[in-house]
Amino acid sequence: MSIYEFSVQTAAGTDKPLADYKGKTLIIVNTASKCGLTPQYEGLQKLYEKYQTQNFEILGFPSNQFMKQEPGTDAEIQQFCQLNFGVTFPIFHKIDVNGSKAHPLFKYLRKKASGLFLNSIKWNFTKFLVNSQGKVIKRYAPTTKPEEMEQDIKNLLNAEVATIEL
Repeated sequence: MSIYEFSVQTAAGTDKPLADYKGKTLIIVNTASKCGLTPQYEGLQKLYEKYQTQNFEILGFPSNQFMKQEPGTDAEIQQFCQLNFGVTFPIFHKIDVNGSKAHPLFKYLRKKASGLFLNSIKWNFTKFLVNSQGKVIKRYAPTTKPEEMEQDIKNLLNAEVATIEL
């Protein structure tokens, strides 16, 4: 099983199979607009701009599960991300990442890369690095800044290119 077995809902309400991202290195992140970590959108956008032409994608999933820090509608969240941080990577439909109503994708991510003490998502901006075959490679803490993930992303992208060239 890989992340390609899942579909997610776009902010516009359509289904999007994650199989559409086959061959791409991904960062999957749960987000929130009213969190102390919200400025990470800026760093994520910089990574996206720098590597998107190298088969890299960031997938953002808003969640209101942490102190109700994502209260807006999908349309309001989209507008906030674009106006305040110039976000151009996909921000999907708001979901639960923990509990019985957690989206199956996040149940899978939590299982494949558990946290330090628990497998639940600890807070907004927990990030997962996924390789081009859909395998979860690493989980990053909410406080890990996007730029701190850059070397891992570069290493994975370079490894993927080397594999293709062989």
